[in-house]
Amino acid sequence: MGGYEEERLAELLRTLPPAPEAWVRAAQELPRARRELDEIVARAEADIEFRKALIADLETALAAEGYEPDERTLQRLRKRFAS
Repeated sequence: MGGYEEERLAELLRTLPPAPEAWVRAAQELPRARRELDEIVARAEADIEFRKALIADLETALAAEGYEPDERTLQRLRKRFAS
């Protein structure tokens, strides 16, 4: 892409309205949520007792370990441990 195309692209981007605050917040929270999800899954793979507790009662097991996942993370974990 040459200089002119980049300048034009920058002009077009400046005309867009700002992203909604909820989108910005979600984008900021996404890395933490992914790390937490990966950590929980890795721990469940390594610790059979933790995995059994998650399968038996996901929310209680997570709360007992100090996790406070959002509903989307809970849904992903339910799906992951359903099989």
